[in-house]
Amino acid sequence: MKRIVIFIMLCLTVKMLGAQEVSKELTLLASTIPETKLGFTIHFRYPFLEGEGELTKDNNIDLGFTAEISPISVNGLAEAVWTPVAFIQFAAGGRIGSGWNISLFGSDVYGIGINRAEAGTNNAEHSGSAFDGLIWKAKTGAALQFDLAALYPGDWHHVVARSYHEINYSGYTRAKAHESWYFENDDGENCNGFSYYGNLIIGYQMPVLISMVALLAEADLFLYDTPDRSDWRDDKIRWTFSGIADFKISEQLNITLIAQFRTRKNYLGSGWEDTYYRKRTIDSSRPQRLEFYRIAAALSYKF
Repeated sequence: MKRIVIFIMLCLTVKMLGAQEVSKELTLLASTIPETKLGFTIHFRYPFLEGEGELTKDNNIDLGFTAEISPISVNGLAEAVWTPVAFIQFAAGGRIGSGWNISLFGSDVYGIGINRAEAGTNNAEHSGSAFDGLIWKAKTGAALQFDLAALYPGDWHHVVARSYHEINYSGYTRAKAHESWYFENDDGENCNGFSYYGNLIIGYQMPVLISMVALLAEADLFLYDTPDRSDWRDDKIRWTFSGIADFKISEQLNITLIAQFRTRKNYLGSGWEDTYYRKRTIDSSRPQRLEFYRIAAALSYKF
């Protein structure tokens, strides 16, 4: 409750500074994993170093504050995006959150906790309880973006591309150096330290119900110095590939459908799912495979 009060006070303070534009957005995400997440975002936009030319007329700083909740986690996020010219953006931000663990369809779902080998065995063991620590993240990044319609104006000329690259630091307050942890039921292979994230999206925007179709490639790479990290391929990029279809139902309501594939490690032997991941053996002849990840739907309502 204290965090919610602080979040509201911060939003009101920024609003009093006189933002030129204020927008609010409610989002709901669901997927086939299954998973669901509800978020509320408020944006404040300020003109900054505006010019009269096409490249600088919309220069601004956008501040976004988000509150998220899922069946296993709660998060607060903040981000500042500066657009100095139309084709470049710089971003900085962070998040803080926590979670809890539940049982779903007879399986444990880990919102938060330490991932380690059980004493005296190689079996994976989860150690964590509700709100037993905070997950936090700080990031800084930059993007290059392009819209063909800027050169050849027209409603059907919006061939768009955007490449974003980020360095971030994530931490779990309960985790010791090189100790791995879970958050929001991921693979439990996170460690306190730096990571790289990048993406490239190429799409086509249209003035019809299907407002955009796009392809997205995302890259994640751990940068921390965990001993023997190459043995479990923490030194390799993890890829996610997505096909995206965006539906503009109205000026306020938007629905996005996403089909995703991702790269995964190939392990030798059977029963490795119950083995702590640093004790597994990777198939050296085929260390990685591409597999179907999920189909997700995101509903967004702006007001």
